[in-house]
Amino acid sequence: MKVIIERHDDGYVAYPLGLRGVCVAEGDTFEAALREVRSAIRFHLDTFGSDAFSNEPEVREVFVGEALVGAA
Repeated sequence: MKVIIERHDDGYVAYPLGLRGVCVAEGDTFEAALREVRSAIRFHLDTFGSDAFSNEPEVREVFVGEALVGAA
């Protein structure tokens, strides 16, 4: 599964793409957040089975960009 991992001032937040509902984890390090989100994904799938998967098309790539927005 593709997983987004965000770095914040107080640690890392991770969440998978392609699952319904909320499945999120956090950790003090990148590796800890990844480990915790794997556990959260397993629990989510064990709990909801095939209903956990989104009916949306699979996300093939993820990009991060910035948009400068000035005052109108």
